[in-house]
Amino acid sequence: MLWFQGNSLQIARSSFGLLRNLSASNTALPVLTLFTKHPCPLCDEAKEVLQPYKNRAASQLGHILFHREQSRALLLNGAGFILQEVDITLPENSTWYERYKFDIPVFHLNGQFLMKHRVNTSKLETQLLKLEQQVLETN
Repeated sequence: MLWFQGNSLQIARSSFGLLRNLSASNTALPVLTLFTKHPCPLCDEAKEVLQPYKNRAASQLGHILFHREQSRALLLNGAGFILQEVDITLPENSTWYERYKFDIPVFHLNGQFLMKHRVNTSKLETQLLKLEQQVLETN
């Protein structure tokens, strides 16, 4: 799950069940899932590339507007996300292991495939902005 400690955003680490719950929920931020295993040098590289985005999400927490009637929170002026890591070598993640064992790192955004092998920052930013726009239009 996600929690805040001081000013830092903590990462969610989970199996398939929580992945489904987070991506289907009305969470304030999109969920970027990183399918990984240890060791994984490409995954380590990807996490370094994603670090500025996580920092942007944490710094934007002061700009959250809550909609009481819909119990939603909108992130304004920032394309942040919750980073969720799924270790495909864990027994409960065997489905993901069979699917991605030769392709990690693999990324899903809100439960949908986004990219694999390397972080495409342009694609990530485009998709995050689309999601933010969709949330703003529905509220």
